[in-house]
Amino acid sequence: MRAMVYRGPYKVRVEEKDVPPIEHPNDAIVRVTLGAICGSDLHLYHGMMPDTRVGMTFGHEFIGVVEQVGSSVQNLKVGDRVMVPFNIFCGTCWFCARGLYSNCHNVNPNATAVGGIYGYSHTCGGYDGGQAEYVRVPFADVGPTIIPDWMHDEDAVLLTDAVPTGYFGAQLGDIVEGDVVVVFGAGPVGLVAARSAWLMGAGRVIVVDHLEYRLEKARTFAQAEIYNFAEYDDIVVEMKKTTGHLGADVVIDAVGAEADGNFLQHVTSAKLKLQGGSPVALNWAIDSVRKGGTVSVVGAYGPLFSAVKFGDALNKGLTLRMNQCPVKRQWPRLFEHVRNGYLVPRDLVTHRIPLEEIAEGYHIFSAKLDGCIKPLVVPSAA
Repeated sequence: MRAMVYRGPYKVRVEEKDVPPIEHPNDAIVRVTLGAICGSDLHLYHGMMPDTRVGMTFGHEFIGVVEQVGSSVQNLKVGDRVMVPFNIFCGTCWFCARGLYSNCHNVNPNATAVGGIYGYSHTCGGYDGGQAEYVRVPFADVGPTIIPDWMHDEDAVLLTDAVPTGYFGAQLGDIVEGDVVVVFGAGPVGLVAARSAWLMGAGRVIVVDHLEYRLEKARTFAQAEIYNFAEYDDIVVEMKKTTGHLGADVVIDAVGAEADGNFLQHVTSAKLKLQGGSPVALNWAIDSVRKGGTVSVVGAYGPLFSAVKFGDALNKGLTLRMNQCPVKRQWPRLFEHVRNGYLVPRDLVTHRIPLEEIAEGYHIFSAKLDGCIKPLVVPSAA
């Protein structure tokens, strides 16, 4: 098969790899019909995540057709069209039993923290991902779901990570009616978080970024107020001013490890790799929220330390909530929102890139060229 292969920071290419075999009776082999490049894939591409090994195939957002099933798989059959959550989980451990699918204890040798994730370094289990023509799907009776007949394929692929993660970000904020919600980051996750905040009763939604085309998307897709932090001496002061000098009720960090905005912090984390991620957005969130407020973190950070203003969070009495999204837990409600037209995930898609040209796709997305918000990957076999 043809698959994207990692060759080191900023180096990816398409190569021939063996079609993955069934390794366990619970496995399925899925022929990928549509994938995507996620903002968190860029952290791998830039060399931000430890133990990202040469030869790995990225991609944790994909849908496809079941080509083969293991002997004990009961819920899927060959020919089923399935959407696969980015979490790999067993469905039966202590954490899965409580709906914490992203923290499954049986799928990752490093499972003191995160469970398994497709195509996301050996810190997340070392599973190959879906930026390929075929992918092995473990625990096939637990993760994948048959795509409903009414659902558009481009909506389905975005429901494997970006949309549930954004929705989860708003959910973690415990938004109550009338709340002022600030979202840092106008990528796909931040855009969905802002849109979802309205669904949860927010009275005012503000999105902060520094790329005008993404801010314009926040205005049209999420109906949010927009602020370009590059236009202000101190965006935290501006957020205080616009909220009556109290701060927002809820702030969502949808940026994660490669936040711009503070040169020193960006260099020590994103360039010199001295931290698990640039804490700029997270510190802005802590400073911008009101006392007693809630900070929700769904931007991806590495396992190394980050220089976070924890003392300020303590002294302000903040609630900090964060996790990798347990995707399948979000699906029932999100399916209804999509079916009713409250969310149209495919409105975020700006680029459709053939698998053979994925190196160029990563470059466009990484360098923020051509108004790129969400690129999909189309395997040649599809």
